[in-house]
Amino acid sequence: MICEVHVTEPSVDQVRIGVMGGTFDPIHNGHLLAAEEARCNFNLREVIFVPSGHPPHKDVRRISSPEDRFRMVSLAVGGNRFFRVSRIEMDSPGPHHTVDTIGNLIKQYGPRVSFYFITGIDSVLQIMSWKSPLRLAEVCRLVAVSRPGYNLDRIRDLPEEVRASVRVLEIPLMAISSTDIRNRVREGRSVRYLVPDPVHRYLLERGLYRC
Repeated sequence: MICEVHVTEPSVDQVRIGVMGGTFDPIHNGHLLAAEEARCNFNLREVIFVPSGHPPHKDVRRISSPEDRFRMVSLAVGGNRFFRVSRIEMDSPGPHHTVDTIGNLIKQYGPRVSFYFITGIDSVLQIMSWKSPLRLAEVCRLVAVSRPGYNLDRIRDLPEEVRASVRVLEIPLMAISSTDIRNRVREGRSVRYLVPDPVHRYLLERGLYRC
């Protein structure tokens, strides 16, 4: 058993909402699959996609503009009535940290909402390098998206308070990454079926990742 600490799930009168943050440069089908699997497995009312405005661990000069990334996410989630996009980070000065974003969402939605932050298990394993990781684990549940066969033993190395908040979610094997997609575009290789069709058309029309 990975998490020895037991934490009760939200009461029946609480609303569960998923939050998926990220650079989304570009958003791809792996992101959408993870969000949908989390929505179904944890009975989430909706999943809010939060494109990062000024990610603290990345050089903003090397990523696409916030508006391009926001537009691609909007195009990608447009066909799912349970998905929506938030500008909560884009419209506020950065740098932006997950714990602050979740805190602002709690203020917006009120105490009857329980938030589930959806991210890759690799990110969860690095969470102690984030701002106020123990506070983040206290105010939301951490959905660690994994793949079949992924070694979960390292979760035991996290502090007890963080382990208590982690919910592991396995999704079908999809070796898709935004970095690989950008490299493929630069090399003139196809990214069709790796990203949603509207996103594919958008990045071609805008000439994103060509250089």
